[in-house]
Amino acid sequence: MSEWKELIKDSQMRWEQNAEHWDDYMGEASNRFHRELIRPYTEKLLGVKEGQTVLDIGCGNGNFSRRLAALGARVVAFDYSAKMIERAKERSEADLNEIDYRVIDATNDDELSLLGTEAYDHAVANMALMDIADITPLAYALHTLLKANGTFVFSVAHPCFQSPSLKKIHETEDVDGQIITKNSIQLSTYLTPQPYQAIGIKGQTIPHYMFHRSLSYYMNIFFEAGFMLDGMEEPSFKKEKEEHRFDWLEIPPAVIFRFRKLEV
Repeated sequence: MSEWKELIKDSQMRWEQNAEHWDDYMGEASNRFHRELIRPYTEKLLGVKEGQTVLDIGCGNGNFSRRLAALGARVVAFDYSAKMIERAKERSEADLNEIDYRVIDATNDDELSLLGTEAYDHAVANMALMDIADITPLAYALHTLLKANGTFVFSVAHPCFQSPSLKKIHETEDVDGQIITKNSIQLSTYLTPQPYQAIGIKGQTIPHYMFHRSLSYYMNIFFEAGFMLDGMEEPSFKKEKEEHRFDWLEIPPAVIFRFRKLEV
């Protein structure tokens, strides 16, 4: 099982409680992870052109929505946290002519249907799908929401390298008088889908749910919904100096997919 309908309400309640803390932490510039890994590769896969319409799913405080608007896109952005949408509007006062923020539940067919039919050139979800208990309604709704040849680009924590059993290892070794450092990970599970609780930002009010799904699950659900995979990135940080702690260098912490709508 890779969908957990019984956890939808609890998961959403936890995000509502954490919304203000996350917004305070992310601020206007977001964090290094988003700035260096998610945003540039997502922009590359999206290839947004001026005047296009983009749906931003799980938009949070609107950081990427504002970036899309700056690229010349018309944006419809939604999140199921009313507090997060309130914060996004406050941060986007100068862009509200280009960004339409809405409170919508991505697990609810009826609410998704209010977004229109063949209304969007692209859709995007930055590090959001692994926080949604049931992504089946969204996968099928996107085929209706996107225009012909439209694309959906989304990033998630890389399930091959960030499963619930993850242990991060940072080793230092003296090799012939030279100090060598190595980063590695240890995993004991991957194939079994499971929900688990996590702390994404130190000090958040309550742990939130994350939902581990394999790469093949993500691929197959969008294949079944009428999409083809035609782009993929696995970004990692570049080593710029000697590290004294674990960092994601040769091991990608996220994977970014581009699925394109097939015409039947």
